[in-house]
Amino acid sequence: MVESQNNSKKMMWTTLAMMAFSTVWGFGNVVNGYVYFDGTKVIFSWIVMFLLYFVPYALMVGELGATFKNAEGGVSSWVNATMGAKWAYYAGWTSWACHVVYISSKGTGGLRAMAWGIFGNTRWYDSLPTAWTQFATLVIFLFFCWVASRGIPVLKGLATVAGSSMFIMSILFIIMMFAAPAINPGADFYHIDLNWKNLMPTFNVKYFTSLSILVFAVGGCEKISPYVNKVKDPSKNFPKAMMALAIMVMVSAILGTFAMALMFDPKVVNANLNEYISNGAYMAFQKLGEYYHVGGLFMYIYSWCNVIGQFSTLVISIDAPLRMLLGSKEAKEFIPKGLFKLNKHGAYINGIWMIVVLSGGLIAIQAFVPNAQAVMAQLVKLNSTTMPLRYLWVFAAYIALRKHQKSFETTYQMTKYQGLAYTAGIWCFLVTAACCIFGIYSPDPFTLMLNILPPIILIALGLILPGIKKYQEAKAN
Repeated sequence: MVESQNNSKKMMWTTLAMMAFSTVWGFGNVVNGYVYFDGTKVIFSWIVMFLLYFVPYALMVGELGATFKNAEGGVSSWVNATMGAKWAYYAGWTSWACHVVYISSKGTGGLRAMAWGIFGNTRWYDSLPTAWTQFATLVIFLFFCWVASRGIPVLKGLATVAGSSMFIMSILFIIMMFAAPAINPGADFYHIDLNWKNLMPTFNVKYFTSLSILVFAVGGCEKISPYVNKVKDPSKNFPKAMMALAIMVMVSAILGTFAMALMFDPKVVNANLNEYISNGAYMAFQKLGEYYHVGGLFMYIYSWCNVIGQFSTLVISIDAPLRMLLGSKEAKEFIPKGLFKLNKHGAYINGIWMIVVLSGGLIAIQAFVPNAQAVMAQLVKLNSTTMPLRYLWVFAAYIALRKHQKSFETTYQMTKYQGLAYTAGIWCFLVTAACCIFGIYSPDPFTLMLNILPPIILIALGLILPGIKKYQEAKAN
């Protein structure tokens, strides 16, 4: 009786699939795939990425979440249980360090969205000297660091609203774009020629150094791991939810690509790569408005949703990863005590200062990049090579879990076959690592340096902090 009552309170697998979809997917992923992979040629890569990477990744997350259902620290807790405290510290540090780069892109993205929302284009913004735009980005960044230090909660609520509205806009874009030719047949649409040449990618240096964009796009489903045991019959229904998620993401990616193909000629996109990387999403909504005879309405709605989303995410990305890092049990053992200092608002003030130095330094050095569009393009690529480094710990924890599976109880397993489980974990680990390494490459020496230096500095700092902590303890004794 009690079991049936508990079961009635649990969510349907369809609900979990929709939650995961809104967490993982966004319109920016469609645009980046179309821009970086030569239009409709990205479809082949999306399908391969979903089948050979995303599906096993999601199922591994399900098994880890089901095994450690009471762990609140996410990936760090999984690593702690399977590999030990020191590795858990490194996992937590990696997650935080990735956000240092991510933070620097949010100010840039927010200002660009604001330019679209005010002027309806970025001609004036993009004509400014890079030093000016980066100074404005630095001011915005420092302001939101101050907001984070004051513990102001309002923007965190706005992030949920903005995230939901951006997700709805992404789905509406696809639906409305496919309806546009019937509603306005006289408009200027491109013909989609689905022959082998237009669907098969060219396997060159550009292709392999851009794969990190797709890995970054489909990653992050570990955020839904706390809900594994809140689904009815998780061993049966969680895989269903993950397969439904994979199908929804794949369909959205493919239909979104076709919608973009009706609007933009890949040859024009390739000739103006930085412009489309920076402005492609806004240009798409601008065109959609023209097809429906409402001018820039859709673009303005999308822009202001993005302004709220970028700036509220900036605050959360300053505050939440820092709290996760310093609030974990492992942190006290490996991080110098000075970083645990709380101000009167309950914020880790010295941790925020560390973010100011690291993210602020990255924003400042980007003043030497040729223009604002190039800064945005460089940040998209840098994020795609650093953020997926977090996923490596998911696969490492999964391999360790299967190695010690007799020590743990679980309600769900991806597979009973150990060989298949190890193969999946090692495969996803190697794919992620290879894509991150290849993604660093750039023919421009300065961009290459910017892609290499931040990860090296952050890794070095993560290795140095336990040594400082050890020295402090030795001195105290």
